[in-house]
Amino acid sequence: MSLRYFCTALILGGCALAGSAQTGSKGAKMAAGTQMSPVQAQDELLNLFEHEFMGVAQAMPQEKYGFAPAATNFTTQGAKYDGVRTFAQEISHVAQTNYYFASEILGEKAPVDTDRIESLTTKEDLLKAAADSFAYAHKAIATITPENAYVAISGVDGLHTRSGIASFIAAHGFDHYGQMVEYLRMNGIVPPGSK
Repeated sequence: MSLRYFCTALILGGCALAGSAQTGSKGAKMAAGTQMSPVQAQDELLNLFEHEFMGVAQAMPQEKYGFAPAATNFTTQGAKYDGVRTFAQEISHVAQTNYYFASEILGEKAPVDTDRIESLTTKEDLLKAAADSFAYAHKAIATITPENAYVAISGVDGLHTRSGIASFIAAHGFDHYGQMVEYLRMNGIVPPGSK
């Protein structure tokens, strides 16, 4: 099971990096063959995810933050949409899990009450919670060194290294980013990454 999560994280990480080439990422260019530290590689991936995620979160108007797909949106027979997260809940979920995974990397309790994030409903509050969670994730990634990147820690969801968990922040988040892109499109909004 843990190998599956690790492979998923690696594949999504590769896709994300390939996507940065397509979206014209303005990050610093590295010469081919240049050795990157674990913190550089992980922070690069987190920066890409943060940029894409925050762009989508900002693109949805406040009045649509309560939107969630329903069976009436589709012609698929038998599809169930009970309990599908709203757009706002997608943002709060990612913010909560950013704190969760980052706190595992740091080996500490998250500095905020993540249950409170779940109750946020306004665009302004959710964007702030998401931005703060990304800042905390960057802080966690900054502690990854060549010496500790692949040392086993208590782990989470089958991942047992700081580097694996850091990769999974983006891998997990891009799953929800993809759902949010569909929510935008269902509301007639072109996602920022497609412009």
